[in-house]
Amino acid sequence: MQIGLVGLGRMGGNIVRRLIEKGKHDVVVYDTNFKTVADLATHGAGPSSSLDDLVGKLKAPRTIWIMLPAGKITEDTILTLAKSLQSGDTIIDGGNTFWQDDVRRAQTLKQQGIHYIDVGTSGGIWGFERGYCMMIGGEPEIVTKLDPIFATLAPGKGDIPRTPGREKRDPRAEQGYIHAGPVGAGHFVKMVHNGIEYGLMQAYAEGFDILKNANIDALPQAHRFDLNIADIAEVWRRGSVVSSWLLDLTASALASNDTLENYSGFVEDSGEGRWTINAAIDESVPAEVITAALYARFRSRKEHTFAEKILSAMRAGFGGHKEPKKL
Repeated sequence: MQIGLVGLGRMGGNIVRRLIEKGKHDVVVYDTNFKTVADLATHGAGPSSSLDDLVGKLKAPRTIWIMLPAGKITEDTILTLAKSLQSGDTIIDGGNTFWQDDVRRAQTLKQQGIHYIDVGTSGGIWGFERGYCMMIGGEPEIVTKLDPIFATLAPGKGDIPRTPGREKRDPRAEQGYIHAGPVGAGHFVKMVHNGIEYGLMQAYAEGFDILKNANIDALPQAHRFDLNIADIAEVWRRGSVVSSWLLDLTASALASNDTLENYSGFVEDSGEGRWTINAAIDESVPAEVITAALYARFRSRKEHTFAEKILSAMRAGFGGHKEPKKL
């Protein structure tokens, strides 16, 4: 299939490469960083010099995937594209947009006959190799039409054992992507996914902090343990009920530097945790763990513990998040 892609950052560039190399799709790209555009052209992407140029190089009905940070830059890009697109064209937002913005945009674009699809995309900087877990919102017929794109980007079944009882359910979930529902549903599911991620990361971080401090002077001598936390992380990866990709990333970081002195412990939040908590409030659902995890990130910006360094290491591992510049 032919598709345009706007935003060639940590994830966008790898999405382009996977579409070309794994699915032989025809991808036309645009980014304000022309060096990135030129680099992807060497991988087989069609370069464009502006959003208008991108639209002009796509055959109708066009599909354009936007992979930009949530907020004004995505909003402005969609507004600009809408001026050039025609009835029957489709805009996909694959970033971490707030789901209510999706609903509003879809209603506006529908007046021009333009379709809108929201794709909650998980996979971070490893997506080219591992594939992307995708949660998709939009009109069923449009999602089905774009299935070759989603199937290429998805991880596939891999070697994960099949869940008993799934024989009559949607097979796409086993491939690593789902049509979650109407517009907004994809980003809603991804929002909660990221809220859960906050809680999981915080639990690992606090646990390793406890292990690291098991030999402090405040403890009786007989109750102190000088533990090798890198080895603990490694053994937990193998057969433990707490094994996960997050633990894999933690073990990798600790194996390289068990003091994590290269991490500041300053942990940003990207918005989804806050949105998840707001949704919990609207639904009267108690979300103590996710709320506490978000507040821990707020605290990390004032004081830094080993737990926060663990969080920083995990975020760098799956998302390529950069350490903040020292003040």
